[in-house]
Amino acid sequence: MKNELLKKVSMIELFYDLVFVYMISQVTGLIHHLQNGVISPSALSIFTLVVIVSINSWMVQTVFNNRYGKSQWSNVILSFVDMAIVLYMSNAFSDTFDRHLIGFFIAAGLLSLTLAIQYLLVFVQTKNEYDRNIAMAFMRILFFRTACLLAGGVLAGRWGTTIALFGIITSWIIPAFIGKHTQKHPIIFSHLLERLTALIIIMFGETIVGISKYFTQNTFSIQSIMIFIIVVSLFFTYIVEFDHLIEEQRTHETGNLLIYLHYFILFGLSLVTVALDFIHESEANAIFSITCLYVGIALFYIGIVIASYYNKTTLKLENYVVVAFIVVTLMGYFTSMCFATFSIIAGVTALTTLINAVVITLSLVRRYER
Repeated sequence: MKNELLKKVSMIELFYDLVFVYMISQVTGLIHHLQNGVISPSALSIFTLVVIVSINSWMVQTVFNNRYGKSQWSNVILSFVDMAIVLYMSNAFSDTFDRHLIGFFIAAGLLSLTLAIQYLLVFVQTKNEYDRNIAMAFMRILFFRTACLLAGGVLAGRWGTTIALFGIITSWIIPAFIGKHTQKHPIIFSHLLERLTALIIIMFGETIVGISKYFTQNTFSIQSIMIFIIVVSLFFTYIVEFDHLIEEQRTHETGNLLIYLHYFILFGLSLVTVALDFIHESEANAIFSITCLYVGIALFYIGIVIASYYNKTTLKLENYVVVAFIVVTLMGYFTSMCFATFSIIAGVTALTTLINAVVITLSLVRRYER
């Protein structure tokens, strides 16, 4: 099948992103609250659950639009229905496994159902064997998830939650194994890349909102600048990889690796966002706060390194960049642990992320000078 190289991001897709700004804000709020100085296991588990469901749904919709999205009334109407469901989902969970999750499971099940219906329409309308196979594969995955989530909402309790979790995890993983179908109709790589970078920018926006409390007349200090440098350095690292090193005009790609690596970046940024708040809180456990911050940074860099698979042939990530990421980040972590004060943590982490940003940037500059 002919592989297109370009596809314009539609206004509907950009409008669709707006509800995820709210969703991300709500779900990040789950892990902003501490219990005995740390994030409670239930809050962290529900945060992970909600992120996987919401972002995976966003990914499925994005991949559908990439392959089959057209300005048809059916697609537009279902997109608006999805937005309404996501808005409801954003307010249908709490930080404990209680009856609040019933509404979330049912709403998530309905969201999966609308996504499945879109693939059903493709299956019915197309005569192309490859597209029918792709549509059938995603229909099975999405109808399975719909059944599990609705069962979880109806049954409630431990059994209901177990069934829902099984459906969520299974449907999250299985798309990675249907490449034999999806490679027959490759994604438009540049479009998927643009959509994913937009999602990450939304996440960075949430991080900026999170650190804004350090920039008031009463709280502004040198540490505020250090906190800002941390965020800017991470963002600059992301820009260098995804705006300069990566090959946008790739062909014959399923996009699976690009999608899954962004979960590392998304979870990493979420942890960084809350940890930058925790490191200044007196009631927060210092060891936990520092570990949370550096685990987030490490996840972010893991995503960046995996993304180098897609780099231009002349701009492959050099080994010394990866070594620098590992060594500098570990040094920053252990130094912060030894001198666990807000000023030291902020300064050391700013230096850590800045050095890593400079290393990957110099690697790019050196390649262009050759």
